[in-house]
Amino acid sequence: MGPTTDILSAKDLVFSYSDGHQALRGVTVALDEGSKVALVGPNGAGKSTLMLMFNAILRPTTGSVLFRQKAISYSQSSVREIRKHVGMVLQNPDDQIFAPTVYQDVAFGPINLGYPQEKVDRYVGYALSYVGLSGYEKRPPHHLSGGEKKRVALAGVLAMEPDVLVLDEPTSNLDPASAEEIMEMLDELNLYGKTVIIATHDVELAYRWADQVVLMDSGMVLRQGPPEDVFSETRILRRARMKLPVVVELYREMAARGLIERTDSPPKSVLALLDMMDRQARADGRQRSLARPGKIFVCDLEKADAGSIRDLLSFGQASYIGAMGTRAKLMAQDEQLDLDFSYGVIDKCILKAIAGKTSLIITSGGMVERAITRIREYSAESGVRIEAEELNNRPPVGGVKD
Repeated sequence: MGPTTDILSAKDLVFSYSDGHQALRGVTVALDEGSKVALVGPNGAGKSTLMLMFNAILRPTTGSVLFRQKAISYSQSSVREIRKHVGMVLQNPDDQIFAPTVYQDVAFGPINLGYPQEKVDRYVGYALSYVGLSGYEKRPPHHLSGGEKKRVALAGVLAMEPDVLVLDEPTSNLDPASAEEIMEMLDELNLYGKTVIIATHDVELAYRWADQVVLMDSGMVLRQGPPEDVFSETRILRRARMKLPVVVELYREMAARGLIERTDSPPKSVLALLDMMDRQARADGRQRSLARPGKIFVCDLEKADAGSIRDLLSFGQASYIGAMGTRAKLMAQDEQLDLDFSYGVIDKCILKAIAGKTSLIITSGGMVERAITRIREYSAESGVRIEAEELNNRPPVGGVKD
């Protein structure tokens, strides 16, 4: 892996609001290009204020914010440029959505960037399609659900093609399925090269999603690093009034009881914890009898159509079906495919494969490679040989539903 480059950084940031409240106290952070970053901390930690600094909505009292190693000067042209490259989605979409129609709201940014009308129409269409809201152009935003409003706000940012997406509490006030869909969308955008920064007090979300965690409290950065490192420091978490992620707490309790061996890094998922348990069982001579692993088909919508998927299902070659990404979920909805998994799809299909069941993942773009790579990496690490096969437009050969 090559050297990383800071895309956004802050040096000795201090900021006080007009009422005298000091929200940031000497904050210094550097965020890698192409990373997924979670700013974590309790209410009042300074997360939202720092995010507003990244988008030049607020100007520091002292200190500096840098984009690609260049300090923001806060001239009109400098602010305009930073907002072109760093797009922000506020916690409450009602604070961001103001136009009478969805089209007008999403088009606001591109129009203000001076794009010609043809380009505005094209970018608005692309952004709404990406977030699964094609056909919503003429609808009044205030008639939409909370999840749909979040998508409109995200589409308005995507239409300006930023390099960095900054989202304040992206899953707040959403049901679990809608929250997972938003986070999966951010995963997909990250795969396409976007740097994604979220603020959250949800330690479960930050632990499993982020590459880097910035733990904050009382306007200061307490710790920055990989989630496995940050969430291993109980003393600092206690100071920030944050709890351990459930999987880490369970791992520690099992290790303390001698049920599994303590390792340098805690597991990041239930699947990783189960692998630890299996390794311990083998070491103790308690190897359980495992079913022959099932196969995981990965359908790239660029190469296979609904007919190929139906053929696979009708021949009984897949017992479970999951969809990753907006396009895949819309296709499943249009084709009336009954999805077993709509979030956490890869790990859930791996768990089914370990149990001897065969699954199908429908997805597209960079998510295809991500799914296949994840399955193969898991096979290499765990020793459980799970075959990942990309599905093309061809009839399946044989197979009985397991």
